[in-house]
Amino acid sequence: MSTSSTASAERSWELAARAGYAVSGVLHVLIGVLALRVAFGNGAQQADQSGALGAIASTPFGGAVLWFSVLAFLALGAWQVAKAIHGGSPTSSGKAESGAGDRAKAIGRAVVYLALALAALSFARGGGTSSSQQTADLTAKLMGAPGGRLLVAAVGVAIVAVGGYHVYKGWTKKFLEDLHRLPSGAAGPTVRRLGVAGYVLKGVALAIVGVLFVTAAAQADPSKATGLDGALHTLRDQPAGVALLVIVALGFVAYGVYSFARARYGRI
Repeated sequence: MSTSSTASAERSWELAARAGYAVSGVLHVLIGVLALRVAFGNGAQQADQSGALGAIASTPFGGAVLWFSVLAFLALGAWQVAKAIHGGSPTSSGKAESGAGDRAKAIGRAVVYLALALAALSFARGGGTSSSQQTADLTAKLMGAPGGRLLVAAVGVAIVAVGGYHVYKGWTKKFLEDLHRLPSGAAGPTVRRLGVAGYVLKGVALAIVGVLFVTAAAQADPSKATGLDGALHTLRDQPAGVALLVIVALGFVAYGVYSFARARYGRI
């Protein structure tokens, strides 16, 4: 294959991977909207990825959008696998992301995006199941294994750690390392604010998801592990929960809009 053909193929993969970030942005915005509906007591759909994908499926062109989402998430997942194998693009400091930690994060992101591709595929083919029910069923299977409760608790602790890292990444603006030079004018500060709010508040939601896993392990009750939708309902039921859930919901919207900027300016 000629050099120009190789460059053209790489460019096509890059564009598809960037589309994956944009689709992720759409899902996060929809999750935020669904969470707002939960906050005010009229959310019929789940406030998680299955609810967002279901909302897309119900639109006139939902099938086409879902198939496009499958391809975009597959491309983004494959790109992350390639980063894990060959090393990533240079960061803002000029060093390539090639350490063991960076490769591990790339593998983790690849798993997430490939799982989203499978979820989108399920809805595109007319199926699709509740993420909360899937989570509870998987937790029940894990608990049935030797040392299962400890394993479920470990999963919960890991999710709390991921949530904590999101908060850290947002609060310290470390997410800016994922971006190329931002545009001049008001767009740059706006993207920074969206990133801070999005990462911090999404991190809080993920931490609650992790706590629910630990609770499920402690009480030997798989139904306690209900994923993001269960976490948001749990937050709503706390003192001042409606206000807190509205803030977290707006955080998901902020993360979604930030994802559009990452699709345009992100280091792929």
